[in-house]
Amino acid sequence: MLGIDVLEEMRFSPLVGKRVGLLTNPAGVNRRGESTIDVLRRAPGVRLVALFGPEHGIYGNEQANVPVASRRDPRTGLPVYSLFGRYRKPTPQMLRGIDVLVVDLQDIGTRSYTYVSSMLFSMAACFENNVGVLVLDRPNPLGGLKVDGPPVDPRWKSYVGAFSAPYVHGLTIGEIARMAKDTPGGLSVPGGINVPHAIRMRGRLTVIPMRGWRRSMRWPETGLRWVPPSPSVPDFAAVAGYPMVGLGCFIGGFSHGIGRNHPFRGIFNPRVSNETLARDLQAMHLPGLAFRLIRATDRIGRPTWGVYIQITDWNAWNPTELNFHLMRLACRYDPRNPFATAGRAEAGLFIKHMGSEAFFDALVRDGARVDVEGWFARWRREAAAFQQASRRYWLYQ
Repeated sequence: MLGIDVLEEMRFSPLVGKRVGLLTNPAGVNRRGESTIDVLRRAPGVRLVALFGPEHGIYGNEQANVPVASRRDPRTGLPVYSLFGRYRKPTPQMLRGIDVLVVDLQDIGTRSYTYVSSMLFSMAACFENNVGVLVLDRPNPLGGLKVDGPPVDPRWKSYVGAFSAPYVHGLTIGEIARMAKDTPGGLSVPGGINVPHAIRMRGRLTVIPMRGWRRSMRWPETGLRWVPPSPSVPDFAAVAGYPMVGLGCFIGGFSHGIGRNHPFRGIFNPRVSNETLARDLQAMHLPGLAFRLIRATDRIGRPTWGVYIQITDWNAWNPTELNFHLMRLACRYDPRNPFATAGRAEAGLFIKHMGSEAFFDALVRDGARVDVEGWFARWRREAAAFQQASRRYWLYQ
């Protein structure tokens, strides 16, 4: 049972008699697939007065990194305030007349996915304006045991890295909300669009936990239907692929998606043949991974090829490590070193997603000779420390 299902079983008691705002998108559904918007609209004693949309909008049909305008929803007649346009944080005017903001967003377990940031910035705005926050918890599709990858340096916190966690964090969105409220300065955001220098997390937070979810569960084991939270994450295969290649496809010529298929799971690099790429990747003997050539069609129906990343052993798999091997390969395939020649804007965006410039500097300096195993050892220690520290906020054992 998702948080929205538990809330319904509670007869919506935390919301009865209150004016409610809702931050959600198409993946905000109950276990029967009904939109949380519709569930709250018909909830007895609950007055839904406004909707708030994250990146991609409340209907999930807006493209990544494209600002979304506020508007009135033609289906419900409610105002829809965009939190991925002129504002990333609700303004006092948006929150006027709202007693509690409900958050029902499906995260994918990877730090740079922006829905957690949307929740955190909204929490800050609500607390500053004496508005309560109620988070309807949802599964981490990768489960609650995988914690992996580089953390965020405080000076590089941003909308794609608003909280100090490894790239794969192992928490549900409700657990992150609890951790944020209890971590003074731990979620500060320097700069950004309409964002204060520090998020002050003092206010009324309620998290409605799921029922029946265990940390060992991946999404397919929940029995729930996957509803794409954004256009490029249409299925669980893409969820698992996002932390594997999202960073590795920023700089260096690698692209993900073969034609119209396999986002974040099919990759290619125009500098080498797919056969060479598959052979080089297999030669690394990465734990839990195998690579094979696949055929797909491009946008006009022509055949195209790439390399598919297959997870062969979930327990052995380290979600983020392939990214950094791809970066090293990119330096081998391009003797100019694409990291050393990257423009300032491109490098800055990469570092924001990465969370630190240290590894970028190592790539600029060492290129294909960069010691990725040394970095992995350091990040594993930091990830283990984060996981241990975050246990006090777990809602599920």
